[in-house]
Amino acid sequence: MFTDTLVELARQDKDIIAVTTDARGSVTLGDFAEQLPQQFVECGIAEQDAVGISAGLAHSGKKVFCCGPACFYVARSLEQVKVDLAYSENPVTILGVSGGVAYGALGATHHSLHDIAALRTFPGMTVCLPSDWRVTRKLVKFLVDFDKPCYVRVGRAAVPDVYADDNFAFQLGKAITVTEGNDLTIIATGETVYHAWQAALALKEKGIGARVLDLSWIKPFDEEAVRKAASETGRIITVEEHSRFGGLGAMVCECLSEHPVPVRIIGIPDENVVHGTNAEIFHHYGMDAEGIVASALNFLNV
Repeated sequence: MFTDTLVELARQDKDIIAVTTDARGSVTLGDFAEQLPQQFVECGIAEQDAVGISAGLAHSGKKVFCCGPACFYVARSLEQVKVDLAYSENPVTILGVSGGVAYGALGATHHSLHDIAALRTFPGMTVCLPSDWRVTRKLVKFLVDFDKPCYVRVGRAAVPDVYADDNFAFQLGKAITVTEGNDLTIIATGETVYHAWQAALALKEKGIGARVLDLSWIKPFDEEAVRKAASETGRIITVEEHSRFGGLGAMVCECLSEHPVPVRIIGIPDENVVHGTNAEIFHHYGMDAEGIVASALNFLNV
């Protein structure tokens, strides 16, 4: 949906440029390259160059989307993202595809489980992990005229719908309440939002009201929504396709440090991730609905 929307918008705006690194297949930019070749830049397997080129184009007034595997843009070219984009304030959107554990059996070399921790420390950098295609579509339309660098992380395959229609508020730095509840809050980001929502539905059948917050915006971070949830529900579970160090769970704990409530972080522990499919990895680490339900029941001593 990201690139479908980008093609649609780029047909109407010649300043929109897509840059990629031998990844037009995995990023699904084939139609963009074919239909709009003058607005497409192929850099080959050279992510550092791609970020520098994107920065130069943005500095010249273009609206640039630099697209490729998340694991390379937040590792191999991290210095260029830091200096050429964040420090230099060049408004480039980095689209990191196959983020988190989406590469499955390819293992730790291809996982991106440190991106939130690293990029949220860069002054001026915006970070977003959209939860479904409707959020993604609204995000692309917003980013076309956004005046700051942004990192967007998406997965590898289609994800289930979280929202049934477009009647939800999508604002920079604001959480979206997926379900209401007062017994505990489940805060999730990216692909884990769907699993958090399904867990809340299962908990409801057990008489437990779980509030679910979609924190697609990692930075800016909605401290107000987190503090409100903590005050009203008393317990928080965070779910993220990321290391437990420095990610969403850590951000929630930082936010609540002056007025703490019990927080349980579900994410990847300090180990190289087990090999398997995306679904198998989610299940192994308790990031799917079944695992979240089990963690919630334990947390509530039910």
